[in-house]
Amino acid sequence: MSRLAIPSRDDAPVASQPILDAVQAQLGVVPNLFRLIAQSPVALQGFSAFSGALQKTLDVKTRERIALAVAQVNGCDYCLSAHSYLATNLAKLSAEEIALNRKGGSADQKADAAVGFAAKVTKARGHVSEADVAEVRLAGFTDGQIVEIVALVAENCFTNFLNEVAKTDIDFPVVLAAEAA
Repeated sequence: MSRLAIPSRDDAPVASQPILDAVQAQLGVVPNLFRLIAQSPVALQGFSAFSGALQKTLDVKTRERIALAVAQVNGCDYCLSAHSYLATNLAKLSAEEIALNRKGGSADQKADAAVGFAAKVTKARGHVSEADVAEVRLAGFTDGQIVEIVALVAENCFTNFLNEVAKTDIDFPVVLAAEAA
């Protein structure tokens, strides 16, 4: 059971309800994560704006690959479960690719550089080497796209950390970090 309250839409603060309604309209459901963040309308508004903007970065496959790598590094079962589901059903990634992503890699050469860099940024808390930056550039990523990769890491670290603090009830098919891919 979650350590922090996960309100229903109607029990969430009034200021959060329009954002929850938008999530419902977009996804057809409101995952526990969004209802958890809804406890703070300011945090939900900020998260929704940041997340919405980042949906315009890179491509959905790369974004999901990065989310899987970051969740694995951080040991977040909620996010591994959610992003495994999204990687399979939205990004159409194979089980083999998802397993590689969780290990910080990819069968796709360019994606491998992005996912590996994201995993390094997460593990090193941003203290990556000049060689790490050069490697992701060599794979064809611009400085702007490197900023986007780091932004995706930050977005995913927020949800990983919040879900670990809350021990959010998983409302996706369960995937456990301890059961490494």
